[in-house]
Amino acid sequence: MPSGLHPRSQLVHDALRSAGILGEIVQLPDAASTAALAASALGVDVGAIANSLVFWSDGEPLLMMTSGAHRVDTHALASRLGRSSIVRATVEQVRQATGQAIGGVAPTGHPAPLVTVVDEDLAQHAQIWAAGGTPHTVFPLTFDELVSLTDGVVAKVDAA
Repeated sequence: MPSGLHPRSQLVHDALRSAGILGEIVQLPDAASTAALAASALGVDVGAIANSLVFWSDGEPLLMMTSGAHRVDTHALASRLGRSSIVRATVEQVRQATGQAIGGVAPTGHPAPLVTVVDEDLAQHAQIWAAGGTPHTVFPLTFDELVSLTDGVVAKVDAA
């Protein structure tokens, strides 16, 4: 077990191990609360950052794991997923749904599983990086591990 992890990152670590994912949580010296900051800190392409965005859709939280190179087209995605609407969650909704702060939301380690959509373009990268529960933590995994970990629906998330 890694020593000195923030309690939220420890929950993420434990969930990763339970899922058989071996990527280690990396503590960054500076906050990497955006995909661009995380990519710069890690020396990787921004598209390899699995940006965790929480939305609200049809009365429930919806976690989007999108490539850092994309913006989510909520109207197009709602249509593709057969949902009435998708809107950005409030700070309070994000914290309630994930137990984590915006800028550090991990794909796992939440109080309860979240319906998750995974950006199909993340599959282009052999290794992707996701937030580890705080803005200072990240971890590596593969696209297939991300889909399995989140039980995510793979979809195109940007404009058609």
